[in-house]
Amino acid sequence: MTHSPGKSGRYDDFEALRKRAVALRREGYSLRQIRDELKVFNNDILNRLVKGEPPPEWTKRPNARDDLREKARELRRKGWTYDRIQVALGCSKSSISLWVRDLPRPERRTPSEQAKLAARKRWEHELAVRDEERRKTKATARSEIGALTDRELFMTGVALYWAEGGKDKPYARRENVQFVNSDPGVIRVYLAWLDLLGVERERLRCRLMIHATGDVEGAKQYWADLVGTAADTFQRTTIKKHNPKTVRKNVGEDYRGCLVITVLQGARLYRRIEGWWYGIVGAATATDHPNRT
Repeated sequence: MTHSPGKSGRYDDFEALRKRAVALRREGYSLRQIRDELKVFNNDILNRLVKGEPPPEWTKRPNARDDLREKARELRRKGWTYDRIQVALGCSKSSISLWVRDLPRPERRTPSEQAKLAARKRWEHELAVRDEERRKTKATARSEIGALTDRELFMTGVALYWAEGGKDKPYARRENVQFVNSDPGVIRVYLAWLDLLGVERERLRCRLMIHATGDVEGAKQYWADLVGTAADTFQRTTIKKHNPKTVRKNVGEDYRGCLVITVLQGARLYRRIEGWWYGIVGAATATDHPNRT
């Protein structure tokens, strides 16, 4: 049965309509849903139909003012003044006064304490400015690199290996390709370089080196995911014993030890790497700089 308003604006059979509206309200309908369901588009009538029935929880919106009030009280407990709270939250002092008037006033600072506080604020501001400057400088420098050509990656990889990889010595012949590092970015560049050289991933053997206090299994899984292999294919982990006389700074969740990557049957590759490196040294120290292309 469709209910429509008459000339007087009233609805026929109000009680029957209210009964349906209350039932819908108790089922969790919002006012808008009840309006659309019953075709009641008069807000005054609609409110009368559900009078006494609380709105469902899902329709209640959090009160932003309540959030501000709680934040203001939290800051006041920390000893903040009205001025500081006003600047931080952007609300009026009169509102702040109403919200926190039951809380004890912060203790007045001596001139010396106020001077120290002001100095600390200035220093914190200076640190924030410096951090932002660092961030901008790094972001600009990063954008200057752009895409790498194969030759650029090749030269980068040679220099990277010679700086961080294993080397042959006259007193200890070690013509093998072994690379050790703890920086994920360095490992990614090294792997990209090996891919460029055509070294198959099946020729790589990985091993973890980590202090005894580290998360061995977690670190192993991290490096396995980065390399794209299974953690159970890793060679036996090398555990470093902790010297109680030293204070280690490489601790925490980001400490994952070092990854050792060895290329199987790598003697010929090692000789080429060494030759490439000394080729770079010779080219960099040549006297015909103006004639280079």
